[in-house]
Formats: sequence, structure tokens, C-alpha cells
Amino acid sequence: MTTLHLIDSANAPALGDVRAAGEGDCIYIRPDATSRKDFPKYWEAVGVALGRGALVCVMNREES
Repeated sequence: MTTLHLIDSANAPALGDVRAAGEGDCIYIRPDATSRKDFPKYWEAVGVALGRGALVCVMNREES
């Protein structure tokens, strides 16, 4: 089953959920996510998920 995680300035899944993501899961990071005070923790968790096989998309100009 595919799980979609979206990280932006106002919303984000639990850090543990991001860290546990793996093959078949997708994580989308919107540009405004970098304004979060906890963004470095999310960035680290995304790296773990990437290593576990999750698809990570850092959005740039995509529509909401």
C-alpha cells in the first residue's frame, strides 16, 4: 500500500511516520516547508526514508 506524505509550512506527518516510510511510499516537500522551525529534523527523516526506498519529491513550481 502506498502512503503519501506532504510536508509544508502548516502541515506535516509525524516525524516517526516520515522516518518509517519506505518502498512504495511517497514524500512531497513543498518549498515553504523550509520555514518550519523543525525542518532540519524532517530533512533528516526524509533522508532515512529515501534510504529505505521511499520516493522523495522536492517540489518547486508544481501546482498545489
